[in-house]
Amino acid sequence: MRRAILIAAIVTATPAYAEPAMNGAAFERYATGKTLYFGNDGVAYGAEQYLPDRRVIWTFLDGECMEGHWYEQAGQICFVYENAPDTPQCWSFFNESDGVMARFENDPEATQLIEVDQSPEPLICPGPRVGV
Repeated sequence: MRRAILIAAIVTATPAYAEPAMNGAAFERYATGKTLYFGNDGVAYGAEQYLPDRRVIWTFLDGECMEGHWYEQAGQICFVYENAPDTPQCWSFFNESDGVMARFENDPEATQLIEVDQSPEPLICPGPRVGV
């Protein structure tokens, strides 16, 4: 009986997704050559430019950018950035009807991002103290 209650609690606590998480090949096909803009709870969160060879540029939309790369590990897409080379940030990406949804797997309760826009244009990264 306890086992059935535990399974029911896990199933109801875990959000259901229509599609399984994207693997590395599917994510690469979807993202390479694009800049994806993400939001969280209706608020702009950040943008990431996906370059060839699984390289990326991330910004919190503050003008400062971080370069990095991504790789697939255990069905997740993990990013490593120049400011924290020993701290991968792993996400699961799901195809949604109007873009992708990304769930932060290092702490699944913490962050869930929704793609709100995409562009073939590169990010503009002037830096945090331009003109100072």
